Amino acid sequence: METVNQLSTVDTNIFLSLNGFHNAFCDTFMFLTSEKLVWIPLYAVILFLFIKNYGKNAIWLAIALILSVVIADQIASGLIKNLVERLRPSQDSSLNGLVHTVNGERGGRYGFVSSHAANMFAVAVFSSLVFRERIFSALIIIWAITISYSRIYLGVHYPGDVLGGIIVGTLTAIFLYFLLTKIFPKIKNNKLKINGLSVFYSIYFATWIIFGVFSFWSL
Repeated sequence: METVNQLSTVDTNIFLSLNGFHNAFCDTFMFLTSEKLVWIPLYAVILFLFIKNYGKNAIWLAIALILSVVIADQIASGLIKNLVERLRPSQDSSLNGLVHTVNGERGGRYGFVSSHAANMFAVAVFSSLVFRERIFSALIIIWAITISYSRIYLGVHYPGDVLGGIIVGTLTAIFLYFLLTKIFPKIKNNKLKINGLSVFYSIYFATWIIFGVFSFWSL
């Protein structure tokens, strides 16, 4: 128990350090980054790449990706949060006046583990395993890390919550990918041609640029 308390104290101190660095530009930028719906075009492009590269097998990839997200989300929100019952920093009365939040967002009562981190890393790791293309993998992992960090910036998760979510999402994606390739070995052995990857790059960078412009404009 003493070790758990020490880890919790360290986690809280790291959170306060990271959450304490804020400004008006980043408030807007991180709030937008954390919104799941604004990334729908990026998800659509990933599904488009499945179709372009795997034809009729794309349906199984899409199902496995969706299952990765659903399972990771249920493990994070439906199981672990209710078992651990660790208050979010934004909901912890002992941190009143110390936590920086944005637009009144405080999240639900419990925060361990972060479902945002779990979901985003499920998408990032699964798609990286499918495409196995270095630039794509680097960009999608940076995307998942940034969204995960935004949850700390917004004051709704401790670093430990985010790390737990990353582990859940990563392990879920790996499990679903290797299960899929056991059932459909041709998917793994298919010689990949990344047709349409430029579309992914365009949507990816355009979204970040729009966030930046909007954040600057709102100052």
